[in-house]
Amino acid sequence: MNLDGKSRKEVGAFGESVVAEYLKHRGMNIVDRNVARKTGELDLIAQEGDTLHFVEVKTLLVEEFPRGGAARDEYDPSVNLHEAKIRKVARTAEWYVAEVDWEGEWQVDGALVWLRRRDGVARVQYLPQIV
Repeated sequence: MNLDGKSRKEVGAFGESVVAEYLKHRGMNIVDRNVARKTGELDLIAQEGDTLHFVEVKTLLVEEFPRGGAARDEYDPSVNLHEAKIRKVARTAEWYVAEVDWEGEWQVDGALVWLRRRDGVARVQYLPQIV
């Protein structure tokens, strides 16, 4: 799938779908997506055993994937996964846990997605327990 002409919102939604499939292939169940509350939005909520995972997804459209070594800024979606954003996700997760009376463990995770513009091929880096 060529991603030329896609909006930021469409690219972000595609990145979230890629991560949802990534999590499913690793045995997690997707419980909910794009849950909005007054404190913020939760991109993906997945369950693995008795643990809920609140996954913040950051997607970047690239011409080519970064090669070896540390990613340069233009290839690094983690720059948008900063401390203030993580706190906002954690606060929203607290609301969600209270609303659904969740009794088990929960954690905030991150997922970085690089999408190659010409064909939509994705590279995912999953970051468990970023809080």
